[in-house]
Amino acid sequence: MDTKHKKLYRYKEGRVFAGVLLGFAKYFSVDVTLLRVFFVLLVLITNFFPGVAAYVIAIFLIPVKDDDVVIIHDVK
Repeated sequence: MDTKHKKLYRYKEGRVFAGVLLGFAKYFSVDVTLLRVFFVLLVLITNFFPGVAAYVIAIFLIPVKDDDVVIIHDVK
């Protein structure tokens, strides 16, 4: 029996800032717009620091999805 484990990644394609919220949206299978609105409300309610600090920490802790990075080769 092959069981796949979900893993949290940041995504480059479709991101607004660093892809953290897009990664959470794909991980939990929810709409990214819903998470973005929730995050903005969280940041405003908590006086910016806790939400922004958590986002910055997540940028460094969550890896970028390797096959999502677009690499352009100059072929001559």
